[in-house]
Amino acid sequence: MDIYDFTVKTRDGGEVSLSDYKGKVLLIVNTATGCGFTPQYDELQKLYEQHQKDGLEILDFPCNQFKEQAPGSDEEIHSFCTGRFGITFPQFSKIDVNGENAISLYKYLTENTTFGGFGKSPMALILTPVVKKMDKDYKNNGSIKWNFTKFLIDREGRIAARFEPTESMDVLKEKVEEVL
Repeated sequence: MDIYDFTVKTRDGGEVSLSDYKGKVLLIVNTATGCGFTPQYDELQKLYEQHQKDGLEILDFPCNQFKEQAPGSDEEIHSFCTGRFGITFPQFSKIDVNGENAISLYKYLTENTTFGGFGKSPMALILTPVVKKMDKDYKNNGSIKWNFTKFLIDREGRIAARFEPTESMDVLKEKVEEVL
C-alpha cells in the first residue's frame, strides 16, 4: 500500500484518487480556521506559488478535532481561506485525522510516522500541556497532535518527512525544496 491507493472526498462531495497526483511532491496538511497556527496559510500559499510549477501540490484537509477550531461547513471554511489568505491549492472536505472516524489516508500517515516533538518555541510551550492533557502518551504514538501537522510525500508516493505544527516554516521549505 502507498499514498496512491487512497481516495479522498472533495469539498463538493466528489472523490479524488491520490493517484491523480503521481509524480508530484505532495504536502498534506490538516488545518483549522480558528487556530493559532492559521496564519501558516500565508506561508503555505507563498510556498505553493513558488513551487507549483516545479511539481508541488499542497493538499489541505480541514479538521475540527482540536478544540473545535474548524467550525463551519466545507464551503464556509473555503470562503474564509480564499478570502483571508488567498489560497489556491486544493482544499478537501473536513475530516477526522484521529480516532475511529479518521479517514484511511490519515490512518496510513500516522501509522507510518512518529511524533517529532514540538521543540522549544513559545507556541510549543503553550501547546505541550494542552496536548498532554488530551493524550498522556502523546510522545509515544504517531497520532496527530494538533492542527497544521504536515506530511511531505516524494514523487514516488513515499513519506519523506513529518512536520509538527510548531516546526519552522523555513525548515519545511528547505525540505520541500530538497525533495523537489
